[in-house]
Amino acid sequence: MTEMSDHDRILADRARYVSGGIATPRLVVAQAEGARVTDVDGRTYLDFAGGIGCQNTGHRFAPVVDAIKAQADAYLHQCFMVGVYEPYVEVCRRLAELSPCTGEEQKSLLVNSGAEANENAVKIARAVTGRPAVVVFDNAFHGRTLLTMTMTAKVKPYKAGFGPFAPEVYRAPAPYPYRGVSSDDAIAGLKRLFKAEVDPATVACVVLEPVQGEGGFLEMPSDYPARLLDVCREHGILFVDDEVQSGVGRTGQVWAIEHYQGVEPDLLVSGKSIGGGLPLAAVTGPAELMDAVGPGGLGGTFGGNPLSCAAAVAVLDAVADPGFLAEARALGETMRARLHELASSRPEIGDVRGLGPMLAVELVDRSADRAKAIVDAAFERGMLLLSCGIDGNVIRLLAPLTISAEELDEGFRVVEDAFDATA
Repeated sequence: MTEMSDHDRILADRARYVSGGIATPRLVVAQAEGARVTDVDGRTYLDFAGGIGCQNTGHRFAPVVDAIKAQADAYLHQCFMVGVYEPYVEVCRRLAELSPCTGEEQKSLLVNSGAEANENAVKIARAVTGRPAVVVFDNAFHGRTLLTMTMTAKVKPYKAGFGPFAPEVYRAPAPYPYRGVSSDDAIAGLKRLFKAEVDPATVACVVLEPVQGEGGFLEMPSDYPARLLDVCREHGILFVDDEVQSGVGRTGQVWAIEHYQGVEPDLLVSGKSIGGGLPLAAVTGPAELMDAVGPGGLGGTFGGNPLSCAAAVAVLDAVADPGFLAEARALGETMRARLHELASSRPEIGDVRGLGPMLAVELVDRSADRAKAIVDAAFERGMLLLSCGIDGNVIRLLAPLTISAEELDEGFRVVEDAFDATA
């Protein structure tokens, strides 16, 4: 009998022991470095997925690895509610220094995931305002917990069969220029919501991704966040900026909201790449908001784990460097030019969009089948890609911001081949 390969053995064990509710591809990872992932059979893939946006600085970013090793030699877990430790404080210090939020004195809460951070942002907003309602938007993704699943805009696979959902969550239109929804339309829709569905005097916060990630890499038009902020200020509603995927340098600024002049959110939610590959997320905002919850009202056993915090200090130091951000913006310009070149000869591409190097293409066909075929064809050619969007017909590119010019060129050749192979 032929001996089973490591790849097949691990996938067989996965089928036997791991919940079928977790979607898993064919890839079985053995190693990763920079912009590449190597499977158990020794095949190498260019990674334009980044563990779904968690590797902005690339796999095994050297300062992160060094920081984790040093921290592991000191201690692994303390629980910040039992003993204060400096790495947690240092992450909060850097978040304060980098915060785009309103107010001079900034504070943060550290948790494990973007969903947990979004839940805590809502908790803080409710504590501050004494109001129950939350407004979210079409095409949003905020997580998979009960509240954040309710806040998320896509039924399958995220919400189907999991109801009843959390109360007092209301949805407004979001700008989507490619599909004919302008900023004017979105603001008008929000005002209709306030007349028909929820009294704005009962709304604690609105939660907006400046670039909607899972929703299709939809960047907000240049005028929209400021206009939304004006509506929030008119009604005493807090503006929560969800940058779980769009933050930490992903758009060529530390935070995507910095592309929108004069827009200072009340609370910032960050996650994914902030931990350099380890679980970490945060809520940041002015002290008067962050201190509105009494002692013990916020926290968690593993929130702000020392290893994750050590990694985050290294990540935030790197992405805050002006030179790093300048290179990220240059990368975005190169990628956008290549995508427009791709679109010019392929009429199936209807839209090229995104901010900086957070870019995607939407296919004219709203079926997910072609996008899936392109992703599969890229995989066969040694590249990891992801689709997204409400219809699953958007191909997103999450190249590490540290990718070399040669690797980027290789990646675009694969993308072009994948489009041609599925035409």
